Amino acid sequence: MRATRKNYVHHGDPHRRSVRLKRSILLGLFVLAVFAVTRTRGPQEAKAAYKPGLFSTEAGLRHALDSVTGELNIANAQLDRWKRVAKYSSQYGVGADLAGQVYDIALAEGIEPDLAFRLVDLESKFNPHARSSVGAVGLTQLMLPTARFYEKDITTEDLQLPERNLRIGFRYLRGLIAENGGDVKTALLVYNRGPVAVQRAKRNGENPSNGYDRILTRGLRGKGTVD
Repeated sequence: MRATRKNYVHHGDPHRRSVRLKRSILLGLFVLAVFAVTRTRGPQEAKAAYKPGLFSTEAGLRHALDSVTGELNIANAQLDRWKRVAKYSSQYGVGADLAGQVYDIALAEGIEPDLAFRLVDLESKFNPHARSSVGAVGLTQLMLPTARFYEKDITTEDLQLPERNLRIGFRYLRGLIAENGGDVKTALLVYNRGPVAVQRAKRNGENPSNGYDRILTRGLRGKGTVD
């Protein structure tokens, strides 16, 4: 029977066309997302998102698209991390493993990676076995009594382990920033000179800066910390 404007066939067509159009759009987005995941993470992750029967309904298509979009977001975040780590690795001439540790631990402890890399470079030149004339140890040049405030049984040998040294050093700096009301420069001076020397200088009306704070913050784009 020929469809006319007055019969139910004609009135049903717009709805069916709308449904088909929605499914086509969702399917197209799903295919694009799968393609992007395949390029960033590989075919296995993309294949895992496909389940037979998902494309039979609009809800199924939306679920599939959300799943692949989630995978794509994770892949993009991982790719962004590796790009940043590679940049720091090249900039400071250190291995990707160590650069990755500095980057990840800095973020975990609330320190911006730019500041973290500058500090480690200035303190130890990325030498985990570095020791100063006054007994500071490792990548962030921690004094043993300071480190034991965070881990009471830690040893000098332990402080030569990059992961432990970085974690305690960055946590100590983050605490100093908080104690000084977010003043990164003062916190850095306390980190370098100790609280007694900085407080004495301020008490005497002197500028406590010895240049350490200026070296580490010159050209720093962020505020030094992350939320």
